[in-house]
Amino acid sequence: MTNTKRNTSSITMAFAAFLSLPLLGVAQDFSAIEITTIPVRDNIYMLQGSGGNIGVSIGEDGVIIIDDQFGPLTQKIEAAIAELSDKPVTFVMNSHFHYDHTDGNTNFGRAGAYIVAQDNARKRMESTQVLSGSGRVQEAYEPVGLPKITFEDKMRFYFNGNAVDIVNTGDGHTDGDAQIFFRESNVIHTGDMYVRYGLPFTDRDNGGTTDGMIDALWNISALINDDTIIIPGHGALSNRADLLEFRDMLVVIRGRLVRAKVEGLSADEMLATEPADGYAPANEGTNGWLLQAWGEYTN
Repeated sequence: MTNTKRNTSSITMAFAAFLSLPLLGVAQDFSAIEITTIPVRDNIYMLQGSGGNIGVSIGEDGVIIIDDQFGPLTQKIEAAIAELSDKPVTFVMNSHFHYDHTDGNTNFGRAGAYIVAQDNARKRMESTQVLSGSGRVQEAYEPVGLPKITFEDKMRFYFNGNAVDIVNTGDGHTDGDAQIFFRESNVIHTGDMYVRYGLPFTDRDNGGTTDGMIDALWNISALINDDTIIIPGHGALSNRADLLEFRDMLVVIRGRLVRAKVEGLSADEMLATEPADGYAPANEGTNGWLLQAWGEYTN
């Protein structure tokens, strides 16, 4: 997996700090954020700014976007899309409910886009949620920002020359994850089930589990092939080999955690064994993730 072991520590800590910003009363300044457009394949692009990666499909049928980052960035996102297409956004597909992927829902909903998500993602957005680890409170969305089209296991759109499958491969990051696969173009957006900031974030209080993520990654790998381009939830474009290496990392760390449980170690003793050794050096961010995962096997 390109650069994963080298960058895990600093990026995991940065992501943990980012999640905690609202708790500290620090408002993020979006004025300096620029939206970068990265061609992926055919008529599909990736937009990066602040928050989760945005997937964009353009064509005669209109515009699909996957996730919409933060509300204050909507105008910048729309301007970036306008450089690619003169058509409005027809569908916003949410990969899950977390605010750094869905905070723009209200703006795009007001502009007439239909929002699509897995059933549980809409349920999470209908009421106040608290994210694991950071304790960040995500308030319920206004009706205009809620998904109007939902699915349980999978559904298909025929749009811009692609059969677009939006699928739930299992509970992992949350209990309402979706991956969006553009079959003809062979491009998939994984949401935060697969990320490139190092150790993942599993939102245990909202249905996420390490076991579920490991299983879901295997399911995703079965959907795609070695030529598939992956738009991860965060980070650079990727491929199937990288995704499988990410999964292997989780399998190894899980094995070490289970071994520590069988040996009857305390949480401090478990951390002292450095279960993420080889993937992330011991530090506050890494230890926080390990304690979250540890809870799955000791509670």
